[in-house]
Amino acid sequence: MLSVLLIEDDLDLAQTVIDYLQLDGIQCDHASNGAAGLTLLSQHDYAVLLLDLNLPRIDGLTVCERLRADGKDIPVLMLTARDQLGDKQAGFAAGTDDYLVKPFALEELVLRIQALSRRRSGQVQKLQIGGLEMDLSAHEVRRNDEIIKLSPIGWQLLEILLRHAPDVVTRQKLQMAVWGEEVPDSDSLKVHMHRLRKAVDGPFDFPMLQTIAGHGFALRESHEKTD
Repeated sequence: MLSVLLIEDDLDLAQTVIDYLQLDGIQCDHASNGAAGLTLLSQHDYAVLLLDLNLPRIDGLTVCERLRADGKDIPVLMLTARDQLGDKQAGFAAGTDDYLVKPFALEELVLRIQALSRRRSGQVQKLQIGGLEMDLSAHEVRRNDEIIKLSPIGWQLLEILLRHAPDVVTRQKLQMAVWGEEVPDSDSLKVHMHRLRKAVDGPFDFPMLQTIAGHGFALRESHEKTD
């Protein structure tokens, strides 16, 4: 069952949303303020966050900013009575993925939840696996708190691998992301992956960037090599 979190201080609206989502097979937890919502988000893995803008204790924009600063990529659907462009711009700047202006149709809410649940947010500002962390806002990569210097292409490759970690990313997907249809030559990816591996793994005790024979590459925390 799809599980979402609603942070909303209007208790009547919250109960209406919870009951309606349950009829559609969506489990909805509820918090009535931003602080309680952040606590639930730290304890559970939700598919989507439904976030009111005006909240007691910690407002919706701050909740969203904290999630993104912590590297959380949960999709966020902002629920608000504010329909001005400036309000929406502030929401997107804080890291929200979609907007729904009150009053809204519950059928549309379900459609938005279903669409957002099929992807992770692109608004996240930190990508991390194990001791390897990429800070997108500071444009900085660290492993075990040591700064790693990368070329522009190395950065692109590492970002893709981090966004999919620990899953495998195919060679074709990496090439398309960096060069599109015009790959310089057949050895270009091999050369850049060699340099990336040297930067990410060279000074450290075990390799995180692993070659998955016949499939592609993956970033993993395991000490065991798979190539």
